[in-house]
Amino acid sequence: MIEGFNILRNIGQFDSITPGANINLTPLSLIYAENGRGKTTIAAILRSLALDEPSLVLERQRLGSTHPPHIVVRNSGQQVIFQNSAWSQPLPEIAIFDDAFVAANVCSGIDLGTAHRQNLHELILGAQGVALNSQLQELVAKIDAHNTSLREKGDAIPGNARGPFNVADFCELEVDPDIETKIEDAGRRLAAAKASDAIRQRSGFVPLSLPDFDIDAINAVLGLTLEDLQLDAAERVREHLGALANNGETWVAEGMGHTAAYSENAGTDACPFCAQDLNGSDLILHYQAYFSDAYKELKASIRQTGIGVRDTHGGDIPAAFERSIRTAVQTHEFWKDFAELPEIVVDTAAISREWTAAREAALQSLRDKAASPLEVTILSPDAVGAIQTYRRRIDEIAHLSERLVGCNDAIDVVKEQAAADDVSALQSDLAKLNARKARFEPVVVVLCKEYTDEKTAKATTEGQRDAARTALDNYRQQIFPTYETAINDFLTRFNASFRLGRMRSVNNRAGSSASYCVVINQQEVNVTASDGPSFRNTLSAGDRNTLALAFFFASLDQDPNLAQKIVVIDDPMTSLDEHRTLRTRQEMRGLYARVAQMIVLSHSKPFLCALWEDASTNDRSAYRLARAASGSEIAEWDVRNDSITEHDKRYEMITGYIQSGGAAIERKVAEALRPTLEAFMRVAYPIEFPPGKLLGPFIGVCNQSPGTIMAQADVTELRSLLDYANKFHHDTNAAWETEAINDAELTDFSERVVLFISRR
Repeated sequence: MIEGFNILRNIGQFDSITPGANINLTPLSLIYAENGRGKTTIAAILRSLALDEPSLVLERQRLGSTHPPHIVVRNSGQQVIFQNSAWSQPLPEIAIFDDAFVAANVCSGIDLGTAHRQNLHELILGAQGVALNSQLQELVAKIDAHNTSLREKGDAIPGNARGPFNVADFCELEVDPDIETKIEDAGRRLAAAKASDAIRQRSGFVPLSLPDFDIDAINAVLGLTLEDLQLDAAERVREHLGALANNGETWVAEGMGHTAAYSENAGTDACPFCAQDLNGSDLILHYQAYFSDAYKELKASIRQTGIGVRDTHGGDIPAAFERSIRTAVQTHEFWKDFAELPEIVVDTAAISREWTAAREAALQSLRDKAASPLEVTILSPDAVGAIQTYRRRIDEIAHLSERLVGCNDAIDVVKEQAAADDVSALQSDLAKLNARKARFEPVVVVLCKEYTDEKTAKATTEGQRDAARTALDNYRQQIFPTYETAINDFLTRFNASFRLGRMRSVNNRAGSSASYCVVINQQEVNVTASDGPSFRNTLSAGDRNTLALAFFFASLDQDPNLAQKIVVIDDPMTSLDEHRTLRTRQEMRGLYARVAQMIVLSHSKPFLCALWEDASTNDRSAYRLARAASGSEIAEWDVRNDSITEHDKRYEMITGYIQSGGAAIERKVAEALRPTLEAFMRVAYPIEFPPGKLLGPFIGVCNQSPGTIMAQADVTELRSLLDYANKFHHDTNAAWETEAINDAELTDFSERVVLFISRR
């Protein structure tokens, strides 16, 4: 069992840390880390240790470090050391699931290649099959050596002697006693002028353009106002709203609706809150105009105009224009030797600057208008100047586009004249005759014999390879059906919507690889198809990760030495849905009971916390990779503190204060009363108290309809509790941080809050 890391130096995020005996890994060890803190580095170290592959460590040498990586791992009371670019001993009993496992055995991104299926084949075979496969691979490697030698011997034969023949066909040519006469005849017949294809089909120029600014339309929006809402009136409304609490404008807007309804029932304009007559209140008249549909439409018109300018002149539009210029330049480069073309001189950087200046000037005017919708303005002279400067670029591009597109007729003429003749049959015949003559020159005869001898040796090795492949086939005919059943069993446990079918081993030039299809809705999908349904377009990221997990778990399930395995799992829930995450955790819990040790690394606290809660207290340990200066360190992780919600923490703090008091936390307790009440109300009254609603307005609604939402006694108690809690909240008391606290009073209200949130 891996007990810990004594030294992690000069690798990844680890500069020089010596956790030593402070870090004691257990049969179930959980390691939490944010992305970029070193999880992948830990997995790479353990993979290097398992495979005895130093490059996996060396390639992660800490940037800027002058010394090579140095690692000391405690394993079963012994130290395993990585130093001088080598491990003191490997630990092959480590099995790792991480991105490297997925990339090697399943897919790279959305692509499934030959290497993935070859690696999966080895994963399925196990130790016995790997031995058979290794024998086969040795013969395959020998054949590769033959092929290398054949290429070298083939390259030794002069290319000008071979002519149009490949090496194998050239060496098999026979002597022709009439070769000289045939060469002379072919030479005399080759009298026609040679022609080659000068131009292949190539498109001409496409129009270029830049979008314009509609100054009149922008000025029209900037000049919009409302006759019944003057600027000074709007400013007065905004000043009044600014004096209210947060969401004051929303509150007043809602109140205007209540005012209208109440006034209609009362027969006169009156306040729905205090029933006072509103006639003669000029502020109410300003409110009615300020919250009118016309004012909303004015602001919407300003916003839509700004969006139009942004969408027409921002986003991908400038990049698309630059691409069109690059395309025009490439087209010009091809056709310039065949037609007279105007030069393309376009300063895209200057256009981008002027375009940006014009766009930002127009948008700034609209932003200013949005800030003061009733203020009549027009585009400033600077903005108009920026647009006019940009418009000169529009004219420049339009003129260039017209000239380039006008050249397409000349290009069409060139294409009609560019049809090339086929290579003469006589030319081909002459090249073949010359090669046949060269084949039997003394030096070439020796080179061809060396090539044919190597080819014969390769055929002998291929026979041995075929015999080894037959032995492997007999074994894999037994193991592959079993493995397919195991994989589909795990896919069922993971609640996957697909299964694997027709899993088998196939032969290829490099040896063997695993072949399978995906069965979705009773339909088989060929995962290696180049078009149509395939691996890349039928399986989601979550499906691919689920498949990788199934491969990993199935390979462990078939391992006769599973009880001695150290299983390392790095972020297994990536791209998984919530239900698959649960099933993954359940399978990991079952696997943990069958292996020597399980180490789980993840950036997901909830996932690790759930594993922690399921594990035996004596078998579990938890650590985190924390930032230390410019690197990372391994520290203990308080799982319990991260397992509870903020509401749970507040509740625990309040009840703790009720029981024991404490001046050090009394202000935090006072500040926690209001959010505790709000959290309770969200659950107890989800319809009447949705997210975003405040307790004050909620109480007002309850008072308007006594007894329909909450009993009146509860409303009264809630009002009293809120009045006290608001003294310690920033949006209701400007001096909340210095508000005096009386222990007896705080204890009383804390008890009442706990009682209130416990009543339902």
